[in-house]
Formats: sequence, C-alpha cells, structure tokens
Amino acid sequence: MTPTRNKHLFALAGMATLAMLQPAMALDAQSFVDRVEAIYEPLGYELSFGEATLEGDTIVAKAVRIGVGGTAGEPAPYTVTTDITFSGVTELADGAYMAETVTVPDIDTDFATDPVGHLTLKDVRLEGFYLPAGETISADAVLQLVRAIKTGPMTVTRDGARVASVASMEAVSTFNPEPGTGPLVDLTSTLAINDIVLDLSTMKDDDPEAAADIEALGLTQVQGDVSQSMSWAMADGHLVVDKFLFDFNDVGALDLRFDLLGVTPALMDKLGKAQAATEAQGYDPESKEAQAAQMMMGMELLQGVTLVGASIAYDDASLADKALDLYSAKQGVERAELVEGLKASLPQMLAGTGVPALADLVTGPVSAFLDDPQSLEIAVQPASPTTLLVLTAAAANPAGLLSMLGLAVTANE
Repeated sequence: MTPTRNKHLFALAGMATLAMLQPAMALDAQSFVDRVEAIYEPLGYELSFGEATLEGDTIVAKAVRIGVGGTAGEPAPYTVTTDITFSGVTELADGAYMAETVTVPDIDTDFATDPVGHLTLKDVRLEGFYLPAGETISADAVLQLVRAIKTGPMTVTRDGARVASVASMEAVSTFNPEPGTGPLVDLTSTLAINDIVLDLSTMKDDDPEAAADIEALGLTQVQGDVSQSMSWAMADGHLVVDKFLFDFNDVGALDLRFDLLGVTPALMDKLGKAQAATEAQGYDPESKEAQAAQMMMGMELLQGVTLVGASIAYDDASLADKALDLYSAKQGVERAELVEGLKASLPQMLAGTGVPALADLVTGPVSAFLDDPQSLEIAVQPASPTTLLVLTAAAANPAGLLSMLGLAVTANE
C-alpha cells in the first residue's frame, strides 16, 4: 500500500471519527440545565442551578435548589438543595434531550421548625428523562417527561419521633412510541408505594380525644401499600384506571376505578392555555372576569369528558367492626341496638333526597353491610357513555340522573 493511499485512509478514518463524536461534542451542560428549567418551571417547580459540568455523556449540576408547591406570585413552601447527575445524555436531531438516568444524593433535611419536621429519602433515581424541544410544550410531551421514578426508603419525623415511613416507591410508564420518535399514541403506567407505616400516636399531644378514638379504632400504627395501574389512548382520550388500591393491614382496602373518554392532549392543551391566559392577566378570584373564565374552563372540561363507568369498593379488615363497637360504647348501647337504629333511620335519611329509587337501591346493601361488615361497592355504569356536562345538567332531576348513571350498590359479595 502506497504512502499516499495510507494518508487518504487515515484522513477518512479521522473524518468518520469526528462525525461519530459530533453529537457528544455538541452537548453543552449549561444549555441542558437551562432546558430543564424551562420545561419544569411552568409545571410548578422553582429551579435554580449552580455550576453544571460535562464529562463524556454525563452532566453534573451542583447546588440545585428545587422548590415545590408554589403558586403564581408566591414562593414555594418546600425547598431542597442538592446535586443532580444526568447520565447517558444525548441531544436529538430536533433539539430535544434524553438522559438514561437521573440520580441525586440521599436527602436528609429539615422541612419545618415548630414542630421540627425532618425528611430522609434514599436511592432517588429517574429513568428515561426526556426534555422535548420547542417553545411550547404540548400536553402529550409533558406526559412523556419521565419513564420511571424510583426511590428507596423514606422517613418523616416530628420532633425526632417517626410519624411516617415508606420502604420504596416506583412509578413506571411505557410509551408508544418511545419519546422523541413520533407523536404519542398511548401509554400504560403502574404505581407502587410499598410498606407505608403511619404512626398516629403523636396526636395525643394535640388532640387527646381524637387520639383516644384512633386507639380504639386500631389506627395508632397503620401499615399497608398503595398501588395503581392505568392505560391511556391519546386519539380518543380513553383513560382507564383499572386499579387505585389503598390496602392497609387490619384496617381495610379501598379501590377506586374509572373509565373515561375524551381526556385528550388537545383538551388538556386548551385548558392549559386558558389557565395561563387568566394568570397572565392577574388572577383575582373575586373578579367577575376571573369567575367567568373559570366557568368557561369548567364547561370545556365537562363537555369534553365522557363517563363510561366508575366504581369505589371497600373491603373491611376490622375498621368498620371497630367503628360500630366504638360508637355503640359512646352512646351507651349494645352494638346490635346501634345497628338496628342505623338501619331504621336509613329510609328516612334517603327520603330527604326526594328520590324513592335511591332508598330502594341503598337500604338493602347498606343494611347487610351493617349487620356483617365485609365489603361494600358503589358503581355507576351508564347505558351508553355520557358527557359530564349532560350528567351535570341531569342533576336538576335526581331521579333521572340516577337512572342515567346506572347506579348499583352491592354488599358482601
């Protein structure tokens, strides 16, 4: 091989290497954190970044101050300052950014002074961190900002005593297609908050009477889990929460489910723009203009969203039993006498609604639950999907609304 040909090959290899390195070289730490701030501030986060440095595809932001819970014109009530590491950062062709993971050091900080509130949170990790491009961020892009949020144990103390703890938390979404590869078609997500422990014994210092009731109900120490699963299609806004379960040991389980149509990104964008316009004009809740704007937004939501079905189900694991025992003792009667009194008063209470059919639906199942507290479920299932606006208008005729909703109440099934 001739020296001239060698030179050409080395030149081509160098050009190819430079081309492959170009995306990484184009990364700029300050531009990246500026984009984080631009995306998250409209979502209610106050962000202030210290020094940001780039090494390979990793960006480390120092002394990041994060404020949460503030409103327009008001400072955030909760703030934390920490370092944040963004790993596997890439810039996409359209100017968007992706980071494979985001990690922060363990948090160990006070958040209140009287009484002293202290928070510890370990192993915070985000996966699939997405920063869309463009001046205006659409609702479907906001839905894709993070694929997964995971943490280790969290503890909250009050004057040094533990009042709440969680073993771990995890929220995971699957997007179709992946962020940055095309318009969002649909998503599924799950949430798991594991081994929640609440210590309500400290209430005795603030409200001794309430603390006595809490002890009688067996709620001094509460332990359980929260889990949720849902799916969401963007085209027709079909949002199905098939489980939102609060399950606490020796207390009970409450499961919320609902099935809606019309919760589209277009509707959310429209409501978001209307809200932003109202705030830009200086929101005054007492002004007629602000009240009219809020009413219009409410009408948009009610007209756009359709109810397919919904339910709330409770499975008792001793709470209802203990509540009946507690209140019969407070009234100085036997539990059986209290239950019979409640059952006898049910028809009279429901008669006040002026809807005889409601008494027919509710009295039997609730009476059965009072006799033997096992489970109670309330469900609505319209004969055909109906907009929330139509249902709101139908409320003027409660009997008609009851029929339209397809209300069903069941117990101990």
